[in-house]
Amino acid sequence: MRILHTSDWHLGRTLHGVDLLEHQAAYLDHLVEVARAEDVRAVVVSGDVYDRAIPPVEAVTLLSETLARLSQHAQVVVTPGNHDSAVRLGFGDRILRDGIHVRARVADVGRPVEIPDPDGGAPVLVYAMPYLDPDASRVALQDGDEPLARSHAAVMGAAMRRVRADLAARTAHAPVRSVVMAHAFVVGGEASESERDIRVGGVDSVPAGVFEGVDYVALGHLHGPQRVTFPGATVGRYSGSPLAYSFSEMRHAKSSVLLELSADGSQGVTGEPELLRAPVPRRLSEVSGTLDDLLGAAGEAHRDDWVRVLVTDTARPREMTARVKERFPHALVVQHRPAAREERPSLTLAVTAASDPVVVAGDFVAHVTGATATDAEVAVLRAAFERAGAAERSA
Repeated sequence: MRILHTSDWHLGRTLHGVDLLEHQAAYLDHLVEVARAEDVRAVVVSGDVYDRAIPPVEAVTLLSETLARLSQHAQVVVTPGNHDSAVRLGFGDRILRDGIHVRARVADVGRPVEIPDPDGGAPVLVYAMPYLDPDASRVALQDGDEPLARSHAAVMGAAMRRVRADLAARTAHAPVRSVVMAHAFVVGGEASESERDIRVGGVDSVPAGVFEGVDYVALGHLHGPQRVTFPGATVGRYSGSPLAYSFSEMRHAKSSVLLELSADGSQGVTGEPELLRAPVPRRLSEVSGTLDDLLGAAGEAHRDDWVRVLVTDTARPREMTARVKERFPHALVVQHRPAAREERPSLTLAVTAASDPVVVAGDFVAHVTGATATDAEVAVLRAAFERAGAAERSA
């Protein structure tokens, strides 16, 4: 049986002010086509479907339409992540059309979605876990009279104990195949700049060992597609986000995961899960150099990119931003970063009421440009401060 694993759609997100919904819709069109063409039996979406708890109306409409289209080809299982509102995403989960399963309640972590095999093989049990915030889940998942420890490892461990208990009861009678969906930072994963911090008590990670005993772990939260090493025969991956949501992701190969489970349940995942490249709406890149270089041949290959431009001239060029944006119409970030800046210590001067404002401003000029203020620049600064002081005295 084929399973399609995806996560971290972040519908409604922007990139440095650019609305990404059109590009997110193109990815979802691609996902529907993959489900159809590859004869996928289940699509699992491991959290962060929306980018925020109260998403824009257009994002809600896009999700509704996408789930309906996917359900024409496969069973669809969706869980909320740390960006979603579990209550809002899970509203109406008991009255959804056949083939769509939104699992947003912590109490349901040990109750799987059963995917029957049309060819008569062992069923696939999908244990869909919403994001388990330790503060919100440590009571709901406690095993005895005392709440669980306030940590991601404690609540995920308790959830997996429920999963393994349910699996043990079922496998005593017939073979099954098992998939766990989890939105978490598993030890060994590599983060980027665009995932929201989920640290509790200074710790944000879950040991990989808590997932032992299942066939596949469909992870969400980290935006880079990557495999995580689990003990035993368990296989698992982060599918990653479908689009780059920060410049730290510009070298990611965005994808979805297509995996196949053995028919009789004896082998778990068959072969290596396949990464299916997601469509790239516009390349994300960074260019650095003097303004003359960037306006010349050095910038030619990046004219159509979403680009971060670092201008390294010692002095800030006149009309720098306007000239850069004329050259790079899709520039998202333009910064003046003189080449000598990296070699200079941070500005740590203490400024008091007795400090000469001209000296303070001159030190700032030296810090920003990497060169001592010239006599002409000092004269301009002094004249400006004198005019400001005169205006204040006459007020």
